[in-house]
Amino acid sequence: MIRASAQIQEPHLRMKNTKIASWETWTGTKTSSWEEMPSEVDDGVAEEQGRPLIINHDFDSSIHILHQNEDTISSLPFSHTDTLSLPSLSVPNQRLASLDVFRGLTVALMILVDNVGREFPSLNHSPWFGVTLADFVMPFFLFVVGVSIALVFKKVSSKPNATKKVVLRTIKLFLLGLLLQGGYFHGRGKLTYGVDLSKIRWFGVLQRISIGYFLASISEIWLVNHNILVDSPAAFVRKYSIQWMFSILLCSVYLCLLYGLYVPNWKFEHSNLLGPSHLSIIQSVHCEVRGSLEPPCNAVGFVDRLILGEDHLYQRPVYIRTEECSVNSPDYGPLPPNSPGWCLAPFDPEGILSSLMAAITCFMGLQFGRIIVLLQDNKQRVLLWSVFSFALLLVGYILEILGIPLSKALYTLSYMCITAGASGLVLTAIYYIVDIEHHRKPTILLQWMGMNALVVYALAACDIFPAVIQGFYWHSPENNLVDATEALMQAILHSERWGTMAFVTVEILFWGIFAGFLHKKGIYIKL
Repeated sequence: MIRASAQIQEPHLRMKNTKIASWETWTGTKTSSWEEMPSEVDDGVAEEQGRPLIINHDFDSSIHILHQNEDTISSLPFSHTDTLSLPSLSVPNQRLASLDVFRGLTVALMILVDNVGREFPSLNHSPWFGVTLADFVMPFFLFVVGVSIALVFKKVSSKPNATKKVVLRTIKLFLLGLLLQGGYFHGRGKLTYGVDLSKIRWFGVLQRISIGYFLASISEIWLVNHNILVDSPAAFVRKYSIQWMFSILLCSVYLCLLYGLYVPNWKFEHSNLLGPSHLSIIQSVHCEVRGSLEPPCNAVGFVDRLILGEDHLYQRPVYIRTEECSVNSPDYGPLPPNSPGWCLAPFDPEGILSSLMAAITCFMGLQFGRIIVLLQDNKQRVLLWSVFSFALLLVGYILEILGIPLSKALYTLSYMCITAGASGLVLTAIYYIVDIEHHRKPTILLQWMGMNALVVYALAACDIFPAVIQGFYWHSPENNLVDATEALMQAILHSERWGTMAFVTVEILFWGIFAGFLHKKGIYIKL
């Protein structure tokens, strides 16, 4: 949905004599009045405004929060004694700038690692076990989705209507992901498009985000008792306990299937590109195990092959960069002598089973967003976020010591804890810099990118825009503006690696400026 607005109509304030709850008896701080004041959100879902505003979030105790949007809050300064004496006041729309910066940073990281990963393998995804910079991108996306859900569904006046909107948005996200990563667009360097429906890839980045968004949103609508006023630890537990049990159930299902599901022997078909003919051959993989986390015999891949089929999986999985499958490991390369047959097998890093654990990252972000809703004091927010983040990092480290390795492809429990903890720390740092200290100029490009993250992701991270530009060439397809610019920077720096890095940096700056242009025009593209 595209909204362009030249003037913002401020919502009319409706006042109500409401008892203000306090956490002073058990947190020592003021509670945000988001928890008590009536919601202005129709059907429990905040209507998106045409122009999100960036504001100061260092509130004092005389500010009442009356309305919130996704990443957006509205405030009105007045004294408690004047609450009932103001029949009609305008409330400006206010947007949490740190969430936009966090989103923009995530999109920028995705552009960076996807384009320079081949030149800098340390920035590329880990071949199977371990964590690199690229492995934090997906959890960052999921985490910030969870934070936004906590802001949107603070009050739910109509559960069926809110559910309907969540389902529609989930479907739109999934279908957009199918279009972008299902194989229809062939990416940079290939002036073709189209996909064989018998081999379309069903899952991808946006599909995984849609699943996490759906599970976290539905649980926030139906499993949270919105009638309970949080004024004590016991009330806090009563309000959210069922949702917590649901997230634990999802985690338990994943772990039981990962370690308990029997993986039989299996076969796959691939083209014999090394032989004199390109005939397809059948390759057998011996498994007959339970609990294996290795590439050929894990339950994650087995579930995807069983439900989706081998032809609908990602055909170039990350494990072909392992030592067993690449002479240039951890980079892509030719198969080494006597390499195992499974090196050419398909595997989807955003598959069904691993998406269950990935959804838990959304639930973690949900808890961080809840702190924004319940607590008003910035110091308390930063303190609790820091404590929870370090706790997650510690748990993840302990799980790795106990034998649960870090693996983005499997989205293991240790990986979820480590990346969720890192997401919390990054958000805490950005929140302190942007929304408390108000140093926004250094992050303005990231903020603009975050406010139009979907369009930047589609055009840049999925290589649609570069592929379109490459379609205009001089005499030969290699003579196009994109490749010529990258080659020029490589020549100037006398380095292929650093020339590519400079080119990608310029690309990120370009998308930041482009997003700023959309912001100045009041154009925001959302599903």
